Amino acid sequence: MERIGILTGGGDCPGLNAVIRAIVRCGTAENWQVIGFRNGWKGMLDDDFIVLDNQAVSGILPKGGTILGTSRTNPCKDQQNLDKVRSTFNKHALGGLIAIGGEDTLGAASKLFDEGLKVVGVPKTIDNDLNATDYTFGYDTALNIATECIDRLHSTAESHNRVMVVEIMGRHAGWIALEAGIAGGADIILIPEVPIKIDEVCDLIRLRHKRGRTFSIVAIAEGAKLADSDVTVDAKKDQFGHVRLGGVGQQVGEIIEKKTGFETRVTVLGHIQRGGTPTAFDRVLGTRFGVKAVDLVKRGKFGFMASLQGRDVSEVPLKAAVGELKLVPAEYYELAKKFFG
Repeated sequence: MERIGILTGGGDCPGLNAVIRAIVRCGTAENWQVIGFRNGWKGMLDDDFIVLDNQAVSGILPKGGTILGTSRTNPCKDQQNLDKVRSTFNKHALGGLIAIGGEDTLGAASKLFDEGLKVVGVPKTIDNDLNATDYTFGYDTALNIATECIDRLHSTAESHNRVMVVEIMGRHAGWIALEAGIAGGADIILIPEVPIKIDEVCDLIRLRHKRGRTFSIVAIAEGAKLADSDVTVDAKKDQFGHVRLGGVGQQVGEIIEKKTGFETRVTVLGHIQRGGTPTAFDRVLGTRFGVKAVDLVKRGKFGFMASLQGRDVSEVPLKAAVGELKLVPAEYYELAKKFFG
């Protein structure tokens, strides 16, 4: 009997359980044994796993998060880690390993493939910033949650004549903030791709008030930066070298209130965007990606990952997805700016 492994790495994401379910259902249909490694690459390092069968994945389709757990462990940090992964791979005689994750997880998968291991990938990030795929599951859920939150902020902003700054996830790419801002009717949208010119932001808010609109909604991605400032909670980094972001919304809110004199409140959505039931789109896309991953293993297409191209799920090399992020194009941001103020 063939044996394959699954792991989920990086941040949790709505739709992960749909992928796991699809892999297990399709894998067992091929008479394969499927084992899931707990807590991402850490499970490979520690040989911490569970056997997954159809009973184990029954009822998980609508659940957020991941039944396997996740972590930001880097399996390529040093040679000792690489040796541990190889040892676990050989111990279980894996015919393939399906790594589900974002740039860091898939970057590690690509390096392990270069080391001779049979690895395929499934792209996952709510930020939608992975190259070589039009969409990743989890993004649609996060986008809808952020949009609903902006909708709700409108009523309290208008009632109290306030400026409401809402901080939305997006480390390097502002897809969620941009599209949630457009869908929710935000008056100003600030993203990592475009340094914040705070005086222009304040001028737009003043102009709205002159026109009789006594409230404003500012949607800002967590990775957005003032032209001369970076904002982080602390300097501690994870194993992939990422600092913990946050605080830019508070900083911008304080500046707006000081410069305009208008009462300003800040709402940080944070992990609310990650949690809860995935949308139908994310459940379907996660399912299709899981089916594709099993197909890649079956055909021996290691070093590749599932990818959404238009309406079709195809395959692309892992290397095509990592190394460079998919950022918001300048022309898309210019479209959004037509509705500022």
